[in-house]
Amino acid sequence: MVSQLLLQIDPRDNVAVALDTIAAKSSLEIAGLTIVAAGDIARGHKIALHAIEAGENIVKYGYPIGHATRGIASGDWVHVHNLETNLGGTESYTYQPEPDRISVPPDAQTFDGFVRANGDIGIRNELWILPTVGCVNHTAQTLAQKFGAKLPAGTATGVYAFTHPYGCSQLGEDHENTRKILAALARHPNAGGVLVIGLGCENNTMSSFKTLLGDLDSARFRFLILQEVENELDQGMQLLAELAAVASRDQRQTLPVAKLRVGLKCGGSDGLSGITANPLVGAFSDRLIARGGTTVLTEVPEMFGAETILMNRCTQQETFEATVKMINGFKEYFMRHNQVVYENPSPGNKDGGISTLEEKSLGCTQKGGSGRVVDVLDYGGQLKKPGLNLLNGPGNDIVACTALAASGAHLILFTTGRGTPLGAPVPTVKIATNTDLATRKKSWIDFDAGQLLSGTPMDTLAEQLFARVLALASGHTETQSETNGYREIAIFKSGVTL
Repeated sequence: MVSQLLLQIDPRDNVAVALDTIAAKSSLEIAGLTIVAAGDIARGHKIALHAIEAGENIVKYGYPIGHATRGIASGDWVHVHNLETNLGGTESYTYQPEPDRISVPPDAQTFDGFVRANGDIGIRNELWILPTVGCVNHTAQTLAQKFGAKLPAGTATGVYAFTHPYGCSQLGEDHENTRKILAALARHPNAGGVLVIGLGCENNTMSSFKTLLGDLDSARFRFLILQEVENELDQGMQLLAELAAVASRDQRQTLPVAKLRVGLKCGGSDGLSGITANPLVGAFSDRLIARGGTTVLTEVPEMFGAETILMNRCTQQETFEATVKMINGFKEYFMRHNQVVYENPSPGNKDGGISTLEEKSLGCTQKGGSGRVVDVLDYGGQLKKPGLNLLNGPGNDIVACTALAASGAHLILFTTGRGTPLGAPVPTVKIATNTDLATRKKSWIDFDAGQLLSGTPMDTLAEQLFARVLALASGHTETQSETNGYREIAIFKSGVTL
């Protein structure tokens, strides 16, 4: 229920969310109640709708987000000073499947993309430079700058180097994660040509990396080992010229929207994330899935406390079991490092009104809409099934965005209440939870979900976002992060560095 200044998200909730700053002593009416704010309440923060006893659950989104650590009076501010998580260690779960709730009528929509020789689809036609090891990062960056400055017209749409500090002095799973992510990025169809650069003495040898890449369209790959050539810049420029000529042969074609794969991410969240931007992205996801497309949700720690919602939407027992393994596996990762599983949200999240991990998760998972979960991917895994997918990975923004890109997502919808300039290897659409952010940071934000609070219906805004994404996928427009030239990667690391 909503009043001018407050929103009760679910009738079961015993707190409401401030939609704007509320002054102390303000009298507010909502859900048949009249409450008086005991103190100032910032936008996005919670206010008690009635008295709550110590130990009683605080309910938001219709689910507990923790418990009161002391008595809370009607009209009190509810936050970290009087609210604590209910989360602990690993848990046992029971599969209670729910029916498909997507009710969006599908229609025939298209976008203009690039069809690669192997049949995969890209939405950009760029040249990517991938170092096998961090020792060659600056060579990769120099080549991208030099060739990008003289890129022949009508060939590729840009040259980008994706640097990282790894590829050597790593052991076990860390080493394999580096290789898996780099190989997945090398195969990404948004790249019309890929130059892989190695040093020559690293653990991630060029020969072993080529084996990991598997069968390739050899025309769109070049490989350069710096220790084996006299002038690596001259040789690199020549190889990039060859790749640009290859990329120039690919032209956009009209394709069904079912071919589109979209990553779902949030970062710098606030108390409005689960009210505006995340539900909007969920509505987008439902629309794309109804038309045969694919979406993928990651940030496993930000599923804790809301995981059963996703588990019960799994299409089959096997998928449910894979989800349980993913959730408990990430909790065990925390516990192996003697860290509590609920050490989240961040200071910025808390400033924005999010108090506990359960609260963050219940808002975060709304990006997945109401679609059923069709598959669970390991970190570094690739999308295979249309529908809503779950991807194993942390909540860290750039690590998660890199994993989404590596999974094969053509672009990422990234919701934010605090704002962030980052960009992934693929187009990263920043969706503001509030109009103030969208207005202040126009150079960061691509879409304003805050319009939901000023009366724009969800269906209207979801269709506008869908149209914006199709225009972006077709190359008619670009994201702010693309315009700014912000692109980077980060790879998950959990072990020893030699």
